[in-house]
Amino acid sequence: MDRYAVFGNPIGHSKSPLIHRSFAEQTQQDLSYEAILAPVDGFAEAWQQFVATGGKGANVTVPFKEVAFRLADHCTLRAMQAQAVNTLYIEQDGRLVGDNTDGAGLVADLIRLGASLEGAKVLILGAGGACRGVIGPLLTAGVAVIHVANRSVDTALLVAGDFNAQVSGSGFADIPKQPWTLVINATSAGLHGSRPDIDASHLSHCELAYDMLYGTEPTAFLMWAQQSGVKCIADGLGMLVSQAAESFQIWRGITPAVTPVLNKLQELMQQ
Repeated sequence: MDRYAVFGNPIGHSKSPLIHRSFAEQTQQDLSYEAILAPVDGFAEAWQQFVATGGKGANVTVPFKEVAFRLADHCTLRAMQAQAVNTLYIEQDGRLVGDNTDGAGLVADLIRLGASLEGAKVLILGAGGACRGVIGPLLTAGVAVIHVANRSVDTALLVAGDFNAQVSGSGFADIPKQPWTLVINATSAGLHGSRPDIDASHLSHCELAYDMLYGTEPTAFLMWAQQSGVKCIADGLGMLVSQAAESFQIWRGITPAVTPVLNKLQELMQQ
């Protein structure tokens, strides 16, 4: 039986084992998938031990995505753009390949939600790893303009500078007056019950407000967006399942159906 896992610290809360086991059952794939708590300073050793005992591939979550990026022998373009890896697998020649499926997961979830990406003007709040990993796939999906707004102006400009002229950056107070059709919160503000400090006028043309975080209740950002008149809001649970489906396809060569697994997760979270 092929062995897969997710590495993180902490990791007990991870929904990845449930997701991938559901994918395996759905597609009749014979595999195991577990959560592995790696020491904060011992990811490389934990990975090597996993491979030595039959590990074929893994997902990587906080705080190891950048470490995995450096560990890989080869990284895909989207991992290079993200400067982080969330999916590892071993090629037939023995090379360790690092990929990043977060952006593909976001794009797939936005399409599932009915968002029109071709020619869209997108505002991303936050300039950390969550932001960096989705810019390339959004551009590939046909988005016309992306603006990265961040508390630290320098960080926003640094991220924007790694992409083409379609991507710009600023502080929260200097967001251009554009008809943003899609506003994505890539900050962790929701973990503390807060939201990025931007003016509600930036939501006046917003068709979908999306928060990469997820939980049993809407985040502060999503509640604020709804109160500001945005008709469609969504959290990142669909992105989580969709990026997992992309990893599963890389490993197994088969694309699982996202919706049944997403529905199962939503039901469990409401219990």
